[in-house]
Formats: sequence, C-alpha cells, structure tokens
Amino acid sequence: MPADNSHLIVAAARRRATATRRRAVAALRRMDATGTAITFETVAREAGVSRSWLYNQPDLRTEIERLRARHRPVPAARPVPDRQRASDASLLRRLEAATERNRQLQSENRELREALALALGERRTADLPSRRDDTPRKKSSAAIGPC
Repeated sequence: MPADNSHLIVAAARRRATATRRRAVAALRRMDATGTAITFETVAREAGVSRSWLYNQPDLRTEIERLRARHRPVPAARPVPDRQRASDASLLRRLEAATERNRQLQSENRELREALALALGERRTADLPSRRDDTPRKKSSAAIGPC
C-alpha cells in the first residue's frame, strides 16, 4: 500500500495561500503608501491574484473597500468651458449671427462670380482677332508717300 502523502499536499496548499495573502497585503500597503487608486482590479493586478479571490477574503475585501473610499479622488474644480456655460438664448443668438454671416458670404460670392464672369468675357473678347468693321480708317502719312 502506498504511503499517505496528503499531508504534504495540504502543507503546500497552506504555503501557497499564505504567500498569496502576503502578496495581496503587500500590494495594498504599497498602493496606499503611493496614493495609487485602489480597486479590486488594481489590487488583483498588483498582487498577481484573481479578483474573485479578493472578494472571497472578508478582511481584505473590507480593507480594499475602506481604502477605495478614502482614496476616491475628489473632482478638481475646473472652470466650465464657455461653450458649456452658454444659455439657450445665447446659443440661439450665435446661431442667428452665423446664419446671417453665411447669407452675406453667399451674396458676396454670387457678386464675385458675376464680376469674374464679366471680366473673363471681356478678356475673351479682347483676345479675339480683330474683326473687320466697316468704319473708314485714317491712313497714316507714311503710307501715302511724298506729296
């Protein structure tokens, strides 16, 4: 009959449980000392244990919850950006002003397009070879010869 070695297995399990508990406690102390955010997730990651194991350890669970509440960051009083402070009436006025500016720019663009079209038309007309027209032209004196 083989020897009963179960006591060795039980002793190894106890050593493993003790080492796991030491890692978790050390991680909690380290995180508390450095001001690191304490949550079940961060403690589990830091200690190399599972979150479910932490939840199942009543003393560790209580300590994590206590430290988490103590280290909960207080929201900094940041000034609210101007965009978020604007009232509905103010936003409506800004929208109306932007809409009016948009109309002005559209009108200006239309006028500029028309002016450009006229200028291009005049240029094309000026670039055409001169047409013969029926108006008599003055002959230059050099072309007539001596009198």
